[in-house]
Amino acid sequence: MKRFLNKVQKILSTRIGLFWIIIVLCWLKTLFAYAVDFHLNIVNPMQLFILIINPIGMTILLIGLALYAKSTKLFYSLLSILYIGNTALLYFNIVFYREFTDFMTVETITGFDKVNQGLSGSSFALTSPHDFVYWIDIIILIILFLTRWIKFDHKPITKKISFAISSLALLFITFDLALSETQRSQLLTRTFDHEYIVQYMGLDFFTAYDGINQWHNAEMRARANKSELKKIVNFTRKHYAAPNPSMFGIAKGRNVIIIHLESFQQFSIDRKINGQEVTPFLNSLYHSNETYAFDNFFHQVGQGRTSDAENMLETGDFALPQGSLFTQLGSSNTFQAAPAILEQSPEHYTTAVFHGNVPTFWNRNNVYPRLGFQYFFAQEYFNHSGNRSEGYGLKDKLLFQGSIKYLQHLQQPFYVKYLTVTNHFPYQLDKEDQDPNFKTTNTSSSVVNNYFVTNHYLDQSVHEFFNFLKASGLYNKSIIVLYGDHYGISDSENKALAPVLGKNPQKWNNFDNAQLQRVPFMIVIPGIHSGKIEHQYGGEIDVLPTLLHLLGIHTKKYIQFGTDLFSKQHNQVVAFRNRDFVTPNYTVLSGTVYSNKTGKIAKLTSAERKQINKDQKFVNEELSLSDSLNYKDLLRFYHPKGFKKVNPNKFNYGDALEKEEKIEKEKGVGSTSMYSENNNKSLVNLYHTDTPELNNNH
Repeated sequence: MKRFLNKVQKILSTRIGLFWIIIVLCWLKTLFAYAVDFHLNIVNPMQLFILIINPIGMTILLIGLALYAKSTKLFYSLLSILYIGNTALLYFNIVFYREFTDFMTVETITGFDKVNQGLSGSSFALTSPHDFVYWIDIIILIILFLTRWIKFDHKPITKKISFAISSLALLFITFDLALSETQRSQLLTRTFDHEYIVQYMGLDFFTAYDGINQWHNAEMRARANKSELKKIVNFTRKHYAAPNPSMFGIAKGRNVIIIHLESFQQFSIDRKINGQEVTPFLNSLYHSNETYAFDNFFHQVGQGRTSDAENMLETGDFALPQGSLFTQLGSSNTFQAAPAILEQSPEHYTTAVFHGNVPTFWNRNNVYPRLGFQYFFAQEYFNHSGNRSEGYGLKDKLLFQGSIKYLQHLQQPFYVKYLTVTNHFPYQLDKEDQDPNFKTTNTSSSVVNNYFVTNHYLDQSVHEFFNFLKASGLYNKSIIVLYGDHYGISDSENKALAPVLGKNPQKWNNFDNAQLQRVPFMIVIPGIHSGKIEHQYGGEIDVLPTLLHLLGIHTKKYIQFGTDLFSKQHNQVVAFRNRDFVTPNYTVLSGTVYSNKTGKIAKLTSAERKQINKDQKFVNEELSLSDSLNYKDLLRFYHPKGFKKVNPNKFNYGDALEKEEKIEKEKGVGSTSMYSENNNKSLVNLYHTDTPELNNNH
C-alpha cells in the first residue's frame, strides 16, 4: 500500500501527472452526473458509448490550456481555475436541470444574477445528499497541497507535448462528432433540444457551442436593417385571424385583471384527492356561465419559464430558444406590448403589476418600463416581516390583501397583473397556512404531494380576492383573466404523478409528458351568460390578440404571432419552444407523430403526412421569424399607425402611492379611482382573509 501511495504521490507531484489525474476526475464526475442527475434518453449501445467518451475531448482541450504556462505560479493557478471552473459548470447545470429539466445556456449564465436574486429557499431544495461527490476531490487535493504531500513541479511542459495533447483533444472531439452524426445527422446545423448536444457532444462542448451561437446573434443584431421586417410582416398578415363579430368589444372599457397562476397545470382543475377538490373555487369559475374556459390550452415557454409566459402574454411574440428574453434582451429591445397599447387606446388605461418578490427578479425592473407599465408594486411595497414570505416571495394571500391599498388609487379603467408565487417549486408552505381539512396525496415524491397543498392554497387566495372584487363593486366593471404560466411538475416527477392521474407509470411516455403541458386559461366576464368550456387548441401566444379583440381593439397593425382563440380563422397548431407541436389530432415530438386519440405512434396516410409536414414548416417558420424579430430588435424599425414608441425613461417605480394620490388630487371630481368613487374612503376593510400572519385583523 505504501509503495502504491508513493507512486501516486510521485505522479501528482509532476505537472503532466496532475493534469491527467484531473482529467480523469472531471471525466468520472461527468459520467456520475449523466447516470444520476441527468435524464438522457439512451436507446442503444452506440449512444451509450458516445455518452461515455463525449466529456474527454473538450475536458482535455480546456484544462490543457494550463499546459502552455511556463512559470510554476501561473501553471498551478490556471490549472486550479480551469479545474474548479469545470466542476462549477457541471454542478450549476445539475442544480439548474433539477428545476428546469434543461441545461444552462450562456445567456442563462450571464443573466443568472437577475434570476438568482429571487430564488432564495428553492436553491437549497435543489441540492441532494450525493452532491458532495462533485466537490470532494477538489477538497482532498487542496489538503494534499497544503500539507505538502503533493509538491510543486517547477519544470515546464514543452510546447511540443502541450500541442500534442491539444491535438489529441481535437481528435477526440472530431471522432465524437463523427460517431454522433451516425446517430443524429446534422446535429449542429439543425435545431434540436439542448439534450441532444449534451448527450452526443458533452456539456463543455454544448456551452462553447452555445457561446458561439450567442456571439453570432449579437453580430446579426448589429447588421440588422429595416428590410428584414418585410418577411415577418407578410407572415403575420397572412396568418392574421379576424375577430369573431359576436365577441369583438364585449368587454370594451372594462378594467382588466390578469391573475398569473404560478406553475399551475390543467390537471388540477376538477381534481379530487381523498374525496376533496384540490381547487374548489377555480373549479367553480371553470364551469361558470360567466367564464370562457379552455381545456386544450398549452404553455409555450422555454428556459425563461415565468418571464417567457409574461413575454408572450404582453407582446404576442415568442420568447427565445435559449435563456430568457427578459434577462438577455429586455433591457434594450423595443416592444409594442399590451400596457402601451392599452394606455394609448381611447380609454387610456392605467397599467400596473403586483409582485411580492424583488423587482430585479427576471430583470423586470428594466423590462416593465419598456413594455409601458406605469406602476410596478414589488417587494418594497409590502410587509415581508416574520414568516410572510415563502420561497419566491410574499405569500399569495398577503399579496392580494396587501395590494388593495394601491389598487384602490389607480385611475380606471386599469390593466393590472398579479404574479402569484406560493405555488412554485419546491412547493413549501408553513403548516399554519395549510388547510387542516385538506389531505394531499401519499406518493413517493414529496414534490407531487406538496404541489397539491400549494395548489389548494392558491385556490383559497384567488377566492378571497374575488370576494373583494364583488364586495367593492369592481367585479362587475372588470374582465378577469386567469392563466397557468408553465408546468409545475417536471418530467422527472411525472411517473410518481401518473397514479394520481389514473395512469400506469410503467407505460408513461413522451406523449404523456406533452399532454401535461396543458395549463388553465379562463376569461371571466361578469354579466355575460354565454360562457362555456371551449375545446379549440391554443397557447399563450394567442392570449394578447384574444384579449385585445374582447376589449374592442383591432390587432392587425401589430406584429403578433398568435391568433384570436374565438376567431373562425384561429390556427390550432400549437408550437412548443423546441419546435415540437400539438394539433387537435396529433402530437409531434422530435419528428415522432402520436395520435391524440390513442396516445400511440400514428399510422399516417400520405395526405396526413403531407399535413404534418405543412404544420411543421409553419411551426419552424413562425419560431424562426419571431427569433429574428427579437434577436435583431426589428421592432425598432416598425411603426404601426397611431402607436407611439414607448419611452422607458418616463417610468419610475418609486413613491407609487404618492403619485397615485397626486393624480387623484389633480383630477378632483374627475378622478375615476375606486377610492375617489368611494367618497375618498379606503376599501381595504372590505378585504377578508384567513391568513394567520394578519391574525384576522385588517
